[in-house]
Amino acid sequence: MRLLLDTHVLLWALSSPERLTVTVRDKLRDSANDVGVSSVSAAELAVKQSIGKLRLPGPVTTWLPPVLRAMSFKEVPLHLADASRLEDLPWLHRDPFDRLLIAQALGGWTLVSSDELVRRYDVPTLWD
Repeated sequence: MRLLLDTHVLLWALSSPERLTVTVRDKLRDSANDVGVSSVSAAELAVKQSIGKLRLPGPVTTWLPPVLRAMSFKEVPLHLADASRLEDLPWLHRDPFDRLLIAQALGGWTLVSSDELVRRYDVPTLWD
């Protein structure tokens, strides 16, 4: 299974794994699954840190890559094909980062998110 983590799921996996469902924790631990973290999430973290909405251990470019390696999570770049899916994506969700993650997940990923609005899209999701 190819799992793409919503940004909040990444943060919870790193600092508050008890906030994840048992199903999600099991899937993240299963080495048969590819767990991806989008460059969109890195951008979201950097923006939120820069406006003071989020405190992180340092610049995203410094701490995130080694954390991803330690967790065996893969960096997933946003491609033009991913971004172009935004054109046909319904406006159920207004958050641009979430919309980009949804569009990216439509490229063959299961999006792991607790966000009910995200789960209303016609994209494979995992939470329960």
